[in-house]
Amino acid sequence: MRSKGFGTYPGPMATNKTKPTEVSVDAYIAGLPSDRRMAEAVTLKALFEEASGESAVMWGPSIVGFGQYHYKYESGREGDAAVAGFSPRKGAISLYGIYNSYDETLESLQADLGPVTAGVGCVYVKRLADIDLAALQARVRAAFQN
Repeated sequence: MRSKGFGTYPGPMATNKTKPTEVSVDAYIAGLPSDRRMAEAVTLKALFEEASGESAVMWGPSIVGFGQYHYKYESGREGDAAVAGFSPRKGAISLYGIYNSYDETLESLQADLGPVTAGVGCVYVKRLADIDLAALQARVRAAFQN
């Protein structure tokens, strides 16, 4: 039995469900439900590819990721993740790898990009046209320099 939070559970550590897939990024983008999200995804794909020097890969069913790194926590859990990426969801575009709430305030993120909200490591954008794309590109570039 391994300890997990307040109790125990039998069996091996959970595995990361978000992994690279063979799904075509272009086919995924072409299947998005709105013309606006499709256009935004095309713009983001080009921006991330240029800034990262990496090709786009689908991670799970809805994340377009760039690059890859291996992580291992003190708990023993480990896996692989995209260095940076995005997911053009219905309510907002999720951006990954460009912000860490432990290192930066939401106010500084907003001063840099514009009207965004954020979680611990994820940035949410309602409309791509509302943010500073040059600043986003610089953040993606920085993610690959660390």
